[in-house]
Amino acid sequence: MKVRTLYLDSIHYEEPMLAYYIQHLLENKQITLDDDVSNVDLEKANHEQVAAMIKENKLGFHPIKIFSLKMDQNKFVFIFAASQEEATQFYIKTYHKPPLNCQQQLLEYELVRGNETLTFRDLKKEHVKFPAVSGWYVRDY
Repeated sequence: MKVRTLYLDSIHYEEPMLAYYIQHLLENKQITLDDDVSNVDLEKANHEQVAAMIKENKLGFHPIKIFSLKMDQNKFVFIFAASQEEATQFYIKTYHKPPLNCQQQLLEYELVRGNETLTFRDLKKEHVKFPAVSGWYVRDY
């Protein structure tokens, strides 16, 4: 795999640490986009400079996660938010009561909507403002 592919994947899949380390190594000409990833040595990076890049958010990451909040024994709502606390506060503001629990889910989790199979990552693209309700799930038992 080439560095270019890994770098683009790190941005697409919202892996900011990896993206910033690759960016730093590229800027300092320690690697090129056409290098094989086996040539990448993250220990060559200046960790303080990478930490500063992350703090400045030079690549513009705004990580949004998906949370499952339990409404009652069999009903769940899925909320996109930056943190568990933000998801819980949004739930309370929306439903006027606290959830029974709040669990982070994987963005790669697949679900069926109509005739199509989607991931939460796909559903996230349908929203422009966060936090946001993505949908509900009701258990049958």
